[in-house]
Amino acid sequence: MVQTPTKTLTLEAFQKRPETKPASEYINGQIIQKPMPQGKHSKLQGKLVTAINEVVETQKIALAFPELRCTFGGRSIVPDVTVFAWERIPLDEDGDVANVFKAHPDWTIEILSPDQSQTKVTGNILHCLKHGSRLGWLIDPDERSVLVYPPRQQPELLQEPTDVLTVPDLVVELQLTVEDLFGWLRLR
Repeated sequence: MVQTPTKTLTLEAFQKRPETKPASEYINGQIIQKPMPQGKHSKLQGKLVTAINEVVETQKIALAFPELRCTFGGRSIVPDVTVFAWERIPLDEDGDVANVFKAHPDWTIEILSPDQSQTKVTGNILHCLKHGSRLGWLIDPDERSVLVYPPRQQPELLQEPTDVLTVPDLVVELQLTVEDLFGWLRLR
């Protein structure tokens, strides 16, 4: 859903607005509310955050976050999963994880929801890559496919069950196939 303001809204003005549920994003002067996550989306998102953090958190390599607002490069977006290298995680004055992330993620993952604009989601992935992200994924649960976006390279479509999903170098221990990823949707 696009909420078009009567005049151009600045990023600063957007940041002063209260949060919405589901989250709204600020893109090119517009407020765009994300769709409410549904079952497949939520399951994949939760499993991805857990699987990534099992590989990187105890070694203090990186940390995966669900639905984390990232504000950088004139946009304020909320990717489904973001991964930040440990040394890039913003901290508050007490040394705790900060509430505000004014930085691009090292890895951005989007899970396409029904009725969600693939162009808008792809635009957010490309924005992350333009500003320094190491990798982007666009997961399509209905098509059982993953579009992998490496920086400055052509995207790669992975849809064969045995295709190994490309991960950024900071998460090299994470080995997943397309079948592994979408197998998480089965409850047997």
